[in-house]
Amino acid sequence: MKIAVMSCIHSNYEALNAVLLDLDRQKAEKIYCLGDLVGYGPYPNAVVEQIRSLDIPTVQGCWDEDIVEGLNACECSYPSLLAEKRGKLAHEWTNKEVHPETREYLAQLPHTLKEGNLCFVHGSPHSNHEYLLPELNAFLALERVLAVDAEVLFCGHTHIPYVRTLNAGQLQVKVHQPNVQEQSFTFTAPIKRIINVGSVGEPRHGRPNATYVIYDTDTQEVMLREVEYDYQKTCAAIIDKGLPPIFAWRLARGLEFAEKADDPTHVCAR
Repeated sequence: MKIAVMSCIHSNYEALNAVLLDLDRQKAEKIYCLGDLVGYGPYPNAVVEQIRSLDIPTVQGCWDEDIVEGLNACECSYPSLLAEKRGKLAHEWTNKEVHPETREYLAQLPHTLKEGNLCFVHGSPHSNHEYLLPELNAFLALERVLAVDAEVLFCGHTHIPYVRTLNAGQLQVKVHQPNVQEQSFTFTAPIKRIINVGSVGEPRHGRPNATYVIYDTDTQEVMLREVEYDYQKTCAAIIDKGLPPIFAWRLARGLEFAEKADDPTHVCAR
């Protein structure tokens, strides 16, 4: 079965519709969404209504969580203080814009979805705010996949697509308890994969095109799709609706325009 997995739509209705048309052409039989339906873009209610109308299984993203519970950012949520400042402006605008039914829908989204040996999360199984970057320590990356008892972990949040294969390896666990002889357990972890599907509505891979993934459950083939759309319409709407113009600038270039984190491999401690 061919499934489509997308993430990080960020209120970009134009991009979402372009992706939906493309995955239909690719004959995807099922669609999953990894959250962040809202934030940064100009059409939060329209995006949520589209996802709801198509009954797409969706997990809660960090933006969806924060709109429901109030801004709950941690040190992992933004790559820098400048990005955090801009994020707060977008949060305030979105919080005023969303309809009650939109907020209610976002509140009931689960943090994870499982389908056989596949698991779907926004950031990581540990936190919606955690970035699973491609350079993350291999042991930590493997632990995140093992934690949900899956062979393939689909995630988003970074806005940059990648496929990472974690080769089979032998792991040793030692258990220390007071007044008890140390115990040691050794086991072999099979090959696992992390697939980051990028971003539909705010890509950061250097181009404005929307990205998502087609995954074949029979052959395990991964196809990273990149879809062109009229991003200038979204850029104009960002400015017309009073959102920070920098959001339009970076959408048009497919980049995050802010100073980078001192430690981009930081693991969420919440």
